[in-house]
Amino acid sequence: MTESRAALIVGAGDSTGGAIARRFAREGYVACVTRRHAEKLNPLVAGIEAAGGKARAFGSDARREDEVVALVETIERDIGPIEVAVYNVGGNVRFPIREMSSRVYFKVWEMGALGGFLMGREVAKRMVPRGRGTMVFTGATASLRAGAGFAAFAGAKHALRALAQSLARELGPLGIHVAHVVIDGAIDTPFIRETFPERYALKDRDGILDPEAIAENYWQLHRQPRSAWTHELDLRPWIEKW
Repeated sequence: MTESRAALIVGAGDSTGGAIARRFAREGYVACVTRRHAEKLNPLVAGIEAAGGKARAFGSDARREDEVVALVETIERDIGPIEVAVYNVGGNVRFPIREMSSRVYFKVWEMGALGGFLMGREVAKRMVPRGRGTMVFTGATASLRAGAGFAAFAGAKHALRALAQSLARELGPLGIHVAHVVIDGAIDTPFIRETFPERYALKDRDGILDPEAIAENYWQLHRQPRSAWTHELDLRPWIEKW
């Protein structure tokens, strides 16, 4: 009997994370998808299974060490080795610095950076003895430059990028491919559709990022031969000014 291979997607929302889960499920991986509330993942899991794939939903708070430890342990024990792990948690909020509370700043850092560390540490413990595996961390424009009002989000994303760089240098020689993906532009999501309708109108011109196209890049990162690994990949629509 062939051992199941697991793809862990932490922060599998309705757009990018869900698309990544579907892409790996099409390749025979068990898509292990997480959100704080597992019931919100039911439509995603049902869709993957209807297409002939396999998926498991987990309610897990990426900021809580005990929950991340238990999550990785459960997948490795009950499903199979985690061959790829994706950290896709957001936390994009905008607050003028004089109005931002320390609670907001800390919460955004927990979501954007601490959770990535916890996932990376626990998954590394399993991947390194096997000498293989892929970790991908989802970044943003804020990973490279901070805009006014985005001190918390940019601080967290800068920290996540630094984490990915450190892990790549430490784990790459041990056979683990670590990549950081800068998503530079609006993504086709309900939030963009409802909040920025003028931006969403660019969809017909391929002017916003398609989650399925993003997911394809994540799959290709995982497939890369180790003689030519990409560490950082930036994705943006052709129309984006940068």
